[in-house]
Amino acid sequence: MSELTRAIAVGLPAGEVEVPAVIGVPKGAWAAMALAHGAGAGHRHPFLSGFSNAMQSAGVAVLRFDFPYVAAGRRIPGPAAHAIAAWGAVLAWLGDEVSGVPLVAAGKSYGGRMASMAAAEVVIEPAGLVYLGYPLHPPGHPDRPRVEHLPAIAQPQLYVEGTKDPFVDPHDQLEAAVAACRQATLVWVDGGGHSFEVKGRRRPAAEVGAGLAPLVVEWMRGLA
Repeated sequence: MSELTRAIAVGLPAGEVEVPAVIGVPKGAWAAMALAHGAGAGHRHPFLSGFSNAMQSAGVAVLRFDFPYVAAGRRIPGPAAHAIAAWGAVLAWLGDEVSGVPLVAAGKSYGGRMASMAAAEVVIEPAGLVYLGYPLHPPGHPDRPRVEHLPAIAQPQLYVEGTKDPFVDPHDQLEAAVAACRQATLVWVDGGGHSFEVKGRRRPAAEVGAGLAPLVVEWMRGLA
């Protein structure tokens, strides 16, 4: 899939920074998606590449980008405010680049949670949000849920979750959080872990990511 490299300016308290990004726009794109990485990987992770390629094959323009801490060469996420500012800049840039179609904010784990916080604070106002493995709580700590802001989100949300993901155990806690949202859909991937790997079934990360695209496309068709 042909993609173009870009640099997007993000305004932070200490000054403006640029975050690297890649964008692929298929002919006749009917929707556009900004796609953020998880805490431990940048925008070129094979899982994101595979998912992005499959989404583009289905007619969705996809912009993958790095958060400022990754662009600065750090491995540990910076302040949430920095990630939220990045989301604001990236979605605005994408709206200018691919106009006239619904814009969706999507992210793997941490990237999706940061998108949800940006939407709750009305920094971004996408047509919808997609979470690929929302990190409801740290593994083994269901007493520390990250849910307070979710009911404030006005847009439709899609939660794609693995049934073996330690970040959403117990399941009923996530189901209750989704039920408390204004407009939210929860789709379980049977046997999937936090990165949707299935025990006993070895597959490349790109293939795993690509396998999630059809259900996301189906949901996005409802937005369009």
